[in-house]
Amino acid sequence: MNEESPYVEELLAFFKALSNANRLKIVALLAKEPLSVEEMAEILGLNSSTVSHHLAKLTKVGLVSARPESYYNVYTLELSVLSDMAERILSPEMLPTVAEDVDVDAYDRKVLQTFLDENGRLTTFPAQQKKEEAVLRHIVKMFELGRRYSEKEVNEMLSQFNEDYARLRRDLVELGFMNREGGGGAYWRVVA
Repeated sequence: MNEESPYVEELLAFFKALSNANRLKIVALLAKEPLSVEEMAEILGLNSSTVSHHLAKLTKVGLVSARPESYYNVYTLELSVLSDMAERILSPEMLPTVAEDVDVDAYDRKVLQTFLDENGRLTTFPAQQKKEEAVLRHIVKMFELGRRYSEKEVNEMLSQFNEDYARLRRDLVELGFMNREGGGGAYWRVVA
């Protein structure tokens, strides 16, 4: 069993806390004003122990806090915690780390096993664009980033994969793996 990173554990706890309709309603009510368990129970048509259960889950991840007031605890939504969590947890830098331990190349390898022979030549062109893109991701790796190639050089390199090098060249350009200058000019790789 995979052990999850602290970031993934925090992300799971955050979403689990919000993954219940009644908890979402509690968050919405508390966004308007602080309330006691009894007030929320009456508004939501739930018993007090159910509301307390949901509040405990929300408190555990820091989304709500309680303060004593007379005989009751009054609960408040921690808006700063909610916005901080959303900003930090769902940031473009952090979210991709959730998939750090997965094999992102597994699909491409499966496609290559299907469409390339033992010599690495393309036996048939995939009908589905996603599969063709997997093949092209493999083929484009033979071109150096930043280097410009003549059409003749490109044709020679692509003929190692299939006799229809013109189609491969055209597909590499059309699907954004390579760029070219018009009129048979230079070609260059644009994807890492």
